[in-house]
Amino acid sequence: MRRTFSVLLFISASWPGAAQLVSVEEAVELALEKNFDVRVQRATAASAFNDNRFANGAFLPQLNASAAYLKSSNDSRAVTFANVETVRNGVRTTNINATGQLSWTLFDGTRMFATRQRIAQLAELGEVNVKNQMMNSVAAVITNYYNIVRQKQQLEAIHVLIKVNEERVKLAEKKLQVGTGGKPELLQAKVDFNANRILALQQETLIQQLKDQLNGLLGMGLPDVYEISDTIPINLTLTQEQITTEIESTNQALLAAKKNIDIANTSIWENRAARSPVVSLNAAYNYSKTQNALATSPFSLQFSRNKGYNYGLSVGLPILNGFNTSRLINQAKITLERQNLIYQQLKTLAIVGVRNAFTSYENAKKALIIEEENILLAKENVFIALESFKMGVATYIELRTAQQTLADTYSQLILARFNAKAAETELLRLKGDLLK
Repeated sequence: MRRTFSVLLFISASWPGAAQLVSVEEAVELALEKNFDVRVQRATAASAFNDNRFANGAFLPQLNASAAYLKSSNDSRAVTFANVETVRNGVRTTNINATGQLSWTLFDGTRMFATRQRIAQLAELGEVNVKNQMMNSVAAVITNYYNIVRQKQQLEAIHVLIKVNEERVKLAEKKLQVGTGGKPELLQAKVDFNANRILALQQETLIQQLKDQLNGLLGMGLPDVYEISDTIPINLTLTQEQITTEIESTNQALLAAKKNIDIANTSIWENRAARSPVVSLNAAYNYSKTQNALATSPFSLQFSRNKGYNYGLSVGLPILNGFNTSRLINQAKITLERQNLIYQQLKTLAIVGVRNAFTSYENAKKALIIEEENILLAKENVFIALESFKMGVATYIELRTAQQTLADTYSQLILARFNAKAAETELLRLKGDLLK
């Protein structure tokens, strides 16, 4: 059961009505389709999948055929010791050859089975890597998306402060006109007003830059001008036990590390099989025909033809190859040990990541409650300071202090909300549930 904790901090701003509104779900869907990191990983996985499709070919025989048809024309002159001369011009010869060969490995110490299993595991690893990249890309999109929302809310806060400053400038002008106020108050009010206007311009620039970055994550699949939502929904029901339960079987990085361990084990099997004898079935069929138009000597053949087949078994036994097989086996064992260490490292990082993210998540939830109360107090304080300033009870310094407190409270509330969402996103990414 999910609870959505959404707050509209301020009045809605006037954004261009023609801009396309993009939801976070649409952004995620577009990222899965067009994000370059995901597409590159899919292409890599497709290569491994293609190899796996033809992996059973290692169990099939090798069959090759060749054929040749040759014609020749030669001039010849032959003289024997008895001074018998034979001269032939334009001797035409026709040769036809055809060969079919079959070679089938019947036993190689189960190396072919190990190879097929390793190729299948590589295909599975490619699929896990795609899911892992999808998870990471989706997390980046969600974080970037809600960072834009955060900055939009910050811009709204600046607009609120601009309105307060406008009121403050008007009051300072009236007080100066009636002689109850001084010019320094008016000048300071205008300076603060202009400073907030500059902050608004800087904030608009930052929002546009973040939008461009989000569009880059989506493969530039969004229009140049688009809008996003104004709120940050947060799931407040996550528990640490819920995240850590079965994390070893759901975290995509850990699943990829496990698959690498399986591949390393299979490589040891594959290299050990190289010490076994190799038994092969060999067979061939040969056909040849030669036809001469003229005899170049008394013993020349006018026509000859040969055809037939042969078959049998061959056994190859590796005896000494410079210890290359032993070297490959030891390398495979080292790779297995390294993959085990990588898995343990990633597992530790995942556990630490969950604990850190959950701590941020819990603290952000607590901060939200406090900041929600603070924002109400700060708004009331500004209202009282404005009314007091109108009556001449409060000084402009007191009003300016109340304004600054309101600005700080807005920033802290917005930051607490974004931190809670970022921690939630990281927890779901580590668990492997972000795509759900």
